[in-house]
Amino acid sequence: MRPIVFISLASLLWKVTNAALPGGALNLGTGIVSSTSTVSSSDGSLTAKGTDPISGGGPRKPVRIAYQGEPGAYSECSLRELLGPHVTSVGRPNFEACYRAVASRECDYAFVPVENSLGGSIHENYDLMLRYDLSVVAEHEFRVHHCLLVKPGVKKSAIKYAVSHPQALAQCDNYLRSLGITPVPMYDTAGSAKILSEGVGLPDKCTPENTAAIASDLAGKTYRLNCLEKGIEDDDVNFTRFLLLSRTGIVQHLNPKIPSKTSIVFTLPDSAGALYKALACFALRDIDFSKIESRPTAASLLNYLKFRSQQAHGRKARQRSGSPRFRYCFYLDFLASEVDEISQNALHHLNEQSDYLRILGSYPQKSRLVGPIAAAVEELKNSNNQLSSEEVSLSTLPSDEDDEKKKLNIGIIGYGVFGEFLSKQLVKKHKVSCIDPFDKSKEAEEIGVDYYPMFDMMSFLSDLDVVIIAVPMIEFEDVVSKLPVDKLRGKLVVEVCPLNSHPKSVMLQNFGPDVDILCSNPMFGPSLSDNNESPSPVSWDGLPMIYEKVRIADMRRCDKFLSIFERERCQMVEMTAEQHDASTSDAEFVTHLTGRLLDRQLLPPTPVMSKEYAALCDVADMTAADSFDLFYGMFKYNSRAKDLLKKMRENIAKVERQLAAKEAYLAASAEMKNNDRKQLIEECKILLREVASSSNIAAKVEEKDGKPAESKITETSQKES
Repeated sequence: MRPIVFISLASLLWKVTNAALPGGALNLGTGIVSSTSTVSSSDGSLTAKGTDPISGGGPRKPVRIAYQGEPGAYSECSLRELLGPHVTSVGRPNFEACYRAVASRECDYAFVPVENSLGGSIHENYDLMLRYDLSVVAEHEFRVHHCLLVKPGVKKSAIKYAVSHPQALAQCDNYLRSLGITPVPMYDTAGSAKILSEGVGLPDKCTPENTAAIASDLAGKTYRLNCLEKGIEDDDVNFTRFLLLSRTGIVQHLNPKIPSKTSIVFTLPDSAGALYKALACFALRDIDFSKIESRPTAASLLNYLKFRSQQAHGRKARQRSGSPRFRYCFYLDFLASEVDEISQNALHHLNEQSDYLRILGSYPQKSRLVGPIAAAVEELKNSNNQLSSEEVSLSTLPSDEDDEKKKLNIGIIGYGVFGEFLSKQLVKKHKVSCIDPFDKSKEAEEIGVDYYPMFDMMSFLSDLDVVIIAVPMIEFEDVVSKLPVDKLRGKLVVEVCPLNSHPKSVMLQNFGPDVDILCSNPMFGPSLSDNNESPSPVSWDGLPMIYEKVRIADMRRCDKFLSIFERERCQMVEMTAEQHDASTSDAEFVTHLTGRLLDRQLLPPTPVMSKEYAALCDVADMTAADSFDLFYGMFKYNSRAKDLLKKMRENIAKVERQLAAKEAYLAASAEMKNNDRKQLIEECKILLREVASSSNIAAKVEEKDGKPAESKITETSQKES
């Protein structure tokens, strides 16, 4: 297991400035370094590379905050209460869109609710925090005040119906009953106010003259509705806790004078007392909690967590990972900064107890802001160039185009098994073409892909946005060297080899700076079904997609391509080609070697199949679907492949020796037992002969003297006495 180093504030600051772990914090659970780095601004604060500095020359870009909902939603009210009126709020259709907007750099922060004092936790956002490498930088507790909104001129006595989100209606149930108003549920609080204002899309029997909306006062101002009454909720302790998420953390801006909080998530082995031992890591050091909650975790997410844990901890994680039907993630908030010495000791201790541990972020308590966001809010407050109302609140982003405009023109060089496997998914949303030395027109036509013969390479490349090179690794250098480089200018070239270092160096040598380069390894692929020899469809949900943005000028196009895998719920892991090969090359080679050693004769079908046998069958099917050239590439470009083959032979010979030794031992034991039995029988025979001989002698003496042998003995004894 990789050790955790006790980090001083100075060393941690150096780490963040130079290597920036995902989320900008000490990420104990991954060991994977993100390429998102940070640079120092003129005032010494840190900002993510690619964004404008907090201070310095030139106008600063607006600070964009993504939230879920329509303009005027309670989330927007809360972020304005925390960050002020000058930041730009961007409404998103769902929570995942908020995370994606920050990950793709279209927004600077995401502002999401995680728990409500009446409704409980919002579990979707906890799950998304694991899927996206964002870090918590602030928290805010927002008091929810429901308002009764109507069109101008409508009186309270005329209201018969109230439209809003079901939860808001439930929280105002007594108030609505007292007025005889019928609640009518809709998808959103601010959305219901918007529909009421426009007068279009209201439920049956609802009209702008007899209907009110229950929403925030900001929604009333946004959609020009009158607020007849504020604070109509039945319970006056309705609070919602929000978290502000960023691509980089702010732990380097915390100091002992700032009351801090740290959020973590961890999983535990399925053993007695595991949770007690985990909590003891903090209790023994007098670290207080503000929240702890367990949540069942999806199998696909657990597979990803197991993959990330194995990247960090290796064999130990594989040995202690079980597969119970229900696995739980524990979310815990403790009242200390992660860089405090006692926190480091506790986290170190917990890391030894847990299967997976990740720090979601350290941040100030009670709505306090520090670091770049605090400086940005202060700068916007003092700026003379105030944004217009249209710029302060947005509901769309540049990526929110219609599907036709979002389509990429993707070309696949090498339409083998893996190229065909990728195209089946890519063609659903994008235009896909392929080129191959063999005639693949029939296979391509069946799934809606355009086929080009090799002699028509110039036409194939002419209109492409993305070029995927899906050829065996042993042919990669030859194929790349023959490509017309002038036709690749301004395009994104993607390689999908199982090892990335060699393709990366080949592309950097052959392509100039005007060609974007993306190294990737989708760690999944086709497998052969039992009934036929065609690749069977496999879900990408929860499977790892490793990538490195080697050289990217058009970041938006690159992110759009990667979003294909994100939308399929792949687990996106950004790491360098060298890190990838060091982590996975040996494991991939051994896996494919094992699969090739197994065949149908060694793995016959059986009506009763154990989990271990099923796993071996899966490995054999996966490797059977891949070409031998792919496997040879893993061998040729892995410097340790020959050592692994030698070790495999040694292990097989060792097992053979162990089997032979065991067989010889058992045979010798059986023979020894047989010899012992024969010897015992001979000894019994000798003893019986001696007994028989003694009986014959006694009988002869008795006949000669006329006395029994016993009396003779008695007389002899008396004489001797």
